[in-house]
Amino acid sequence: MKMQSPKTSPQPVPKPVRWVASSKDDLSAFPNDVKTRVGGALWDAQIGLKSPSAKPLKGFGDAGVLEVVVDFDGNTFRTVYTVRFAKAVYVLHAFQKKSRRAIATPKSDLDLIETRLSRAEEDYKAWLKSR
Repeated sequence: MKMQSPKTSPQPVPKPVRWVASSKDDLSAFPNDVKTRVGGALWDAQIGLKSPSAKPLKGFGDAGVLEVVVDFDGNTFRTVYTVRFAKAVYVLHAFQKKSRRAIATPKSDLDLIETRLSRAEEDYKAWLKSR
């Protein structure tokens, strides 16, 4: 009698993470617990899932720009990434929120995210051509 191996669905091939400007260094400076939670959300994005901790960032029109907010040791850390591109996940910005009063992302950070999103789009087009 021949044994059949169980049928398993193929594992998704993770998309690469691409970093815009200082986002990788900024995230690397976060506490380990924060990096672990952000890393889990980025992994979900790499394999085509949406992490429960990722929420669409307001002001960007769709759910293609996401933010992970982690409260740790009395501080708030935010990481913004985009899944708008089919073959890569781009981390646009990682920062520690300074204001204790407002929940909203500061305008200066939103402007920076918008600029970096444009840079990511340019990089993505060039990266696709080079593959």
